[in-house]
Amino acid sequence: MSAPRSDPLETIAALRQEIAQLSARVAELEAAEARSSEIQERITRLADIVESSDDAIIGKDLNGVVQSWNKGAQRVYGYTAEEMTGNPMSMLLPPDRPNEEDSILAQIRAGQRVDHFETERVRKDGRTVQVSLTISPIKDRGGRILGASHIARDVSQRRALEQHLRQTQKLESLGVLAGGIAHDFNNLLTGILGNATLAMDSLAAPDPNCRLLADVVKAAESAADLTRQLLAYAGKGRFVVQAVNLSDLIREIRGLIQSSISRTVEVRLELAEDLPAIEADIAQIQQVIMNLVINGAEAVGEGRNGTVVVRTYARQVDEREIENDSRTGHLKPGLYADLEVRDSGCGMDEATMARIFDPFFTTKFTGRGLGLAAVLGIVRAHQGALKVESVVGQGSVFRVLFPAFAGARHKLAIESAAGPLQGMETVLVVDDEEIVRKTARNALQMYGYTVLAARDGQEGVELFRKHKDQIDLVLLDYTMPVMGGEEALRRIKELQPDAKVLLSSGFNEVETVKRFSGQGLAGFIQKPYAASELIRRIRGALGE
Repeated sequence: MSAPRSDPLETIAALRQEIAQLSARVAELEAAEARSSEIQERITRLADIVESSDDAIIGKDLNGVVQSWNKGAQRVYGYTAEEMTGNPMSMLLPPDRPNEEDSILAQIRAGQRVDHFETERVRKDGRTVQVSLTISPIKDRGGRILGASHIARDVSQRRALEQHLRQTQKLESLGVLAGGIAHDFNNLLTGILGNATLAMDSLAAPDPNCRLLADVVKAAESAADLTRQLLAYAGKGRFVVQAVNLSDLIREIRGLIQSSISRTVEVRLELAEDLPAIEADIAQIQQVIMNLVINGAEAVGEGRNGTVVVRTYARQVDEREIENDSRTGHLKPGLYADLEVRDSGCGMDEATMARIFDPFFTTKFTGRGLGLAAVLGIVRAHQGALKVESVVGQGSVFRVLFPAFAGARHKLAIESAAGPLQGMETVLVVDDEEIVRKTARNALQMYGYTVLAARDGQEGVELFRKHKDQIDLVLLDYTMPVMGGEEALRRIKELQPDAKVLLSSGFNEVETVKRFSGQGLAGFIQKPYAASELIRRIRGALGE
């Protein structure tokens, strides 16, 4: 019996169904391959992102053992992936933080995150790096914690900038305070010094009171020196600006330097011959040099052998250095003359370094503690920068950068004239301090002058308006309430363009007079002043 014959149509239909199933399967495989390729591409892209990150992105297990290590981690910590994979993160801990990694891992095991935790780690080269850590648990689909994602950002530069900003703000605040105190103190000293010298001038030489008054004058001059240091710290010291070659100045005062320190400390000079000139006040720069050298010698210690090296050199400061060093952020690119003072003394720890420029801070038993504070004020007032490096037991290095310049600006104040001090002119004294007005009045009247007095700029302008035909000169204070000296001068010049005005202030001469540039000042006198000095300046301002 023969087998039943199959229906051709049924066979064709079955084949078509099988082909459709195979096509669907092929489509599924192609889609899966496409998805796999897309996933692989996304994984590759994520890996590229991780590798190109500046931050350290690290994978570690729950024991802190490194499993993955990107190039950012190598930049931050100095170790390669080969060096760190399989090793514990605890090898980066500084000696003073031995348990920090264990504490972090305990939080991760508990399912907690560590967000923006700022701490320190030790690089391969031994240097400490400031880092901000963000660490998160890595979980599987079932929520089981498998390890940790560790991201570290190097915040060393940011921390340094923040510290520099805090220090700058502190110094500026202290500078404003110091400048204000010195200004008010100078007004009082003007009364003390002026009246004491006036009394001395009125006594015959054999009078025993002359000796007592001489002591008063000497004490007032010492107090004036202290206020000058305060003003130097505040950046408002008195300057007579001219071209200064640091190398030549140091050679000139070498004997003074050596005589001011212990004989057991050798001062070694390494001075550049082709050093560019700077625009500076010689007396102020000499104070910087002397203070830094004496400070270095005292760091060596009394009776101990040591060296203080004073070096000068020229160099270019570029924009990259200014951007990377917070201490030079206010400088402009260009040529600078550098002064370096290096000692072989005891060095300073971080706590001392943080306070060395604070007024009245000192590690000595004696002294006022204004030396380095005044140095910083002088350097800032000369548009320079000051850098300090120190290691305990290895000494300190102070580097001062002064901008080079092409030409000098000279002193604006008219020098006092020689000759008789007696006069018959009328002088208008404008000052808000009663003791200053009285002192100036007494001095002027003793030498034959007629005196009008005003307690602020507004009153001074009104008196000048009424008596401008009789007034020969105005002694004008710079800082006053109601109306300051700048506005008063402008109004006086409107009333009489050729009026002679002698400016008076306890602040920086150059900076003060600069504000009056082009307004026809007849001269400047620094507070505090002796009676005879006031009269000499008035005679000079009157053109005699």
